[in-house]
Amino acid sequence: MGKLTYGMIMSLDGFLADASAYFDDEVLGFINDEARTYGTEIYGRRMYEEMVYWETYEPKSGGNGFADEFSRIWKGFDKLVISSTLERTSSEKTRLLRAFEPEEIRRLKAESTGHISVTGPTLAAQFIKAGLIDEYALYAVPVVLGAGKPVFRDLEAQLDLELIEEHKFASGMAFLRYAPRNKAK
Repeated sequence: MGKLTYGMIMSLDGFLADASAYFDDEVLGFINDEARTYGTEIYGRRMYEEMVYWETYEPKSGGNGFADEFSRIWKGFDKLVISSTLERTSSEKTRLLRAFEPEEIRRLKAESTGHISVTGPTLAAQFIKAGLIDEYALYAVPVVLGAGKPVFRDLEAQLDLELIEEHKFASGMAFLRYAPRNKAK
């Protein structure tokens, strides 16, 4: 059975954050190692439109080997896009689902041999509400934004989490993995 993880890059005050200034070799290597554990990634339309960049990414001479590797990893994922507005997908190994269907996600988890990742706070809110998230993988960027798009949206109740892994990076970022208290192992 696949473990479903909600992963995001966030500021210390809980908003989506640009971490590019902190992406050194240590962070990028860690992200690639984490990505290798996933067999399927689930996106909403907007996140898919950002990530599909990796489908046509071409390695650059003298470029970043981490980006080259991430592109290979991303192309290997099975991808599920949940969108009522996207007309078609433009990447290999990609399926389009017109609406969020919790039973379809439960079936996917039951049949998956690899981990599953969902990204994007709008879509993840539906997964959280349906009780589908097994882990939260958060990359905390050492900035406080004060405003922006919250990583956790439309919660109906408090999430009680247990820290199950942490990693501090020399760049100042931190990786934090949490499990819901009732699912913590």
